[in-house]
Amino acid sequence: MADTDRQDAIWGHWRADVPASIVVALVALPLCLGVALASGAPLFAGLVSGIIGGLVVGALTRSPLSVSGPAAGLTAIVLGAIQGLATFEAFLLAVCLAGAMQISFSFLRAGILAEFVPSSVITGMLAAIGLILILKQLPHAIGYDGDPMGDFAFGQRDGGNTLSGIVSFLRDEIQWGAALVAATSLAFLFWWDKARPKDGPWRFLPGPLVVVVFGVVANAVFAHTFPSLVIAPTHLVSVPIAGSVDGFLDLLKLPDFTAVARADVWTAALAIAIVASLESLLSVQAVDEIDPQRRVTDKNRELLAQGFGNLASGLLGGLPVTSVIVRSSANVDAGARTQLSAILHAVWLLGSVLLIPAILNLIPLAALAAVLIATGWKLAKPALFAERYAQGWTQFTPFIITVVAILFTDLLIGIAIGIAVGFSFVIWRNVQNAVTVVHHGNDVMVRARFNLYFVHKAQLQAALSAIPDGRTVLIDLSATNYVDLDNIDIINAFVKAAPFRSLRVVIKGDARGQLADRINAPLTRARAT
Repeated sequence: MADTDRQDAIWGHWRADVPASIVVALVALPLCLGVALASGAPLFAGLVSGIIGGLVVGALTRSPLSVSGPAAGLTAIVLGAIQGLATFEAFLLAVCLAGAMQISFSFLRAGILAEFVPSSVITGMLAAIGLILILKQLPHAIGYDGDPMGDFAFGQRDGGNTLSGIVSFLRDEIQWGAALVAATSLAFLFWWDKARPKDGPWRFLPGPLVVVVFGVVANAVFAHTFPSLVIAPTHLVSVPIAGSVDGFLDLLKLPDFTAVARADVWTAALAIAIVASLESLLSVQAVDEIDPQRRVTDKNRELLAQGFGNLASGLLGGLPVTSVIVRSSANVDAGARTQLSAILHAVWLLGSVLLIPAILNLIPLAALAAVLIATGWKLAKPALFAERYAQGWTQFTPFIITVVAILFTDLLIGIAIGIAVGFSFVIWRNVQNAVTVVHHGNDVMVRARFNLYFVHKAQLQAALSAIPDGRTVLIDLSATNYVDLDNIDIINAFVKAAPFRSLRVVIKGDARGQLADRINAPLTRARAT
């Protein structure tokens, strides 16, 4: 698509993209701050990376619905890199170098890796993230903030884990004002999804915006009428207040280019580049799965966009950015049509941080937790589990193992486990019944149902060894276009032994002539049909 046509297509859907961008901005705000806090970085760095992810990556990507920003999956790596490199400025240089590496990955066409992830693993990732959102946000919904909102790993910074965090908030004193805001917000969001009018101006009203405004107003009412319900300041959004454009610029950090010769900086950069690339590719693949129009993203272009995004984020004092499934799924859910929504969400973040930071700091985390819980529910609906179960064990097993693995480890480890299980099922399916044997009097047909690889050696060997002496044997390869060397050797050995067992061997369908140069014993070759 030409650039002018692409711009026309983007701006042609602004009525859907503008309200969706507001929803994404409201979801992104606490996550940017929470990821920064969980990563041991300045809070402002999280906002910078969120803005860069929308403006730079959003402008360069070809994914219509993916939204980029600081990622929870990178918190452990970022925390280790910041602590290991001693200075935040040296870490920023590593982020810049990681971006340059991602650009090189794009030119090396590394985006093809995303196509090898089974769909059952992708849907398992979506369901797991939905469950994590619900489990992680429940404590925030009643005023317990022992863990940052952006931390999605099973192990937490406070020494607990996802499950112990839920037990902790049940033991601690509930902030009833926060719980009331969260419960009312959740009820409204679920009602609004069903009741929202399909026509008229109200259809553009973002439910999360209503929830946020309600949370601010409710807390103000509590302060004047029910002081015991007032939500504590520690449970409100905490955006750094710049005060002016100059103050905003003063909050930006610059990378330490004098550290470019340090081996540990390059090591950190490589780790960030690889993990950020994998997370982005997986996220974009997942977004394509839930895109109502089922559009397919150019994965190599995505790596290029992410590379430039990380280069810009590092130069301006931000954290590494990736395509993020939570923000992206909220974008899809809100009805976005093009990447204009991702770009505008960054504009709203930037404008609000510059112009109304004091108002942002009035937003209860309980209201934002309700938005994230509603998003999680949509990703992990029971119907999704039932659908995968109905598809059979070969689909359900990798799906459910991916869900459990992500819940109890982290995103990338869980995905790796899910892929390993998914591939084992692929191998198992291909090994089963690859070779069939049919007996008819003194005639025996050994038929390969599809291409033969090394995993089929045992089955082929067993089939040929079980043939009684003195038979006419047809080895039918007409359904194959490839037989690997291991299986050719097995057939060759069988043919060589045939005269000693009074066997007459006929080979059919060796269309590529793979056996011609390998078999030296006399045999009859049937014409391929």
